Amino acid sequence: MKIISNSGIAVALFLIGTKINSASAQGDNGWHANTITVEKLSKERPGINYSEEKVPAYNLPEIFTSHNGVKVNSVDLWNKTRRPEIIELFRKNVYGRIPETPYQKKFKIVSIDKHAMGGTATQKEVDIIIEAMGKSLTFHLTLFTPNDVKNGVPVFLLIDPWRSDTDSPHWKQKDEYWPVKEAIKRGYGMAVFNSSDLDPDNFDNFKNGIHGLLDQKIRPDDAWGTLAAWAWGASRCMDYLVTDKDVASDKVAVVGHSRAGKTSLWAGAEDTRFAMVVSNESGAGGAALARRRLGETVERLNTIFPHWFCSNYKKYNNKEDSLPVDMHMLLGLIAPRALYIDCADEDLWGDPHGSYISLYNAVPVFNLLGVNSDIPESMPPLNKQVISGRVAFHIRDGAHNLLLRDWNWFMDFADKVWK
Repeated sequence: MKIISNSGIAVALFLIGTKINSASAQGDNGWHANTITVEKLSKERPGINYSEEKVPAYNLPEIFTSHNGVKVNSVDLWNKTRRPEIIELFRKNVYGRIPETPYQKKFKIVSIDKHAMGGTATQKEVDIIIEAMGKSLTFHLTLFTPNDVKNGVPVFLLIDPWRSDTDSPHWKQKDEYWPVKEAIKRGYGMAVFNSSDLDPDNFDNFKNGIHGLLDQKIRPDDAWGTLAAWAWGASRCMDYLVTDKDVASDKVAVVGHSRAGKTSLWAGAEDTRFAMVVSNESGAGGAALARRRLGETVERLNTIFPHWFCSNYKKYNNKEDSLPVDMHMLLGLIAPRALYIDCADEDLWGDPHGSYISLYNAVPVFNLLGVNSDIPESMPPLNKQVISGRVAFHIRDGAHNLLLRDWNWFMDFADKVWK
């Protein structure tokens, strides 16, 4: 695939959408939304668009043109000029920026079990303690590593916002949502932290959790929201993982599902120590293009979850076209590291089509940075994995969830990239 030129990105994107739609109408083998599902969801939520035909015409912000009009056509210009500009745009308008409050961190290994999983793994329980202004906050990291590997192993770090037996898919289907046994068999470590222990997933006026510890008295309009706080927590987990001799510190993947999938993308964008980013069904505010307005929208996000993003993001409620970024630019920030985006067939709320187009328009950044990746313009068929260079995608049958099948595809990708 050719790198899309700066001046041609908007036109190319519109053509991409047209090609996918027309191919689907002609019975193309690539995925397209089931019409019965579209009709059913449209009736259940009449104010939400689930129809590809109703997606408005839109232009994407140019990923390779800097603020001063310079065309970015080299690695040096991307790294020194355009990438920092894009990061700043997302901080200012979407996720918010981290306060500059000084803090100290400590790691306390609470327990080590070298005979976990029937003797196949070592389990470590680690407290991560953050101290600032005479107060402290502790959140917890769990790490499993295989015992039959002498050197440090690649590790998947899962961001898990769900905190109770009642509402947590982690506890309902533990082997599916966080399949430690399967990962250990394949030579991977598995880590997880409960992000809600770091910052509660509710609108508390940012008084509790890490916001209550680090925020200044007056929060500016670009102050970090909950997702940025969770991403910051993932980086503090990374601070520990790079010290653990059982972990290959240059092979750590950050993984998230749904709201945590949005978080994993921002964590990977801000912290380049993550060698792989996996975003499972992240939808709006994650991988899906905001300008498509299919399924969940910017307004819906800011209305139902006012604590997730910075206050400036509310300026773009029903004004997505004025947003100076879109999510293909977020995905481009992961390059040249490994990136996996996936969706579910019944999860039209998360706009699978928009997530794939977003990834397609991020691929030129990987190519610019020397990672040869070339995914087709049309989406792959259901349950068919696409891997090219350090980019991967799949859409599976079923509903919004994180399953063992997804994890196996993630590990297949890691096998190719890391092993």
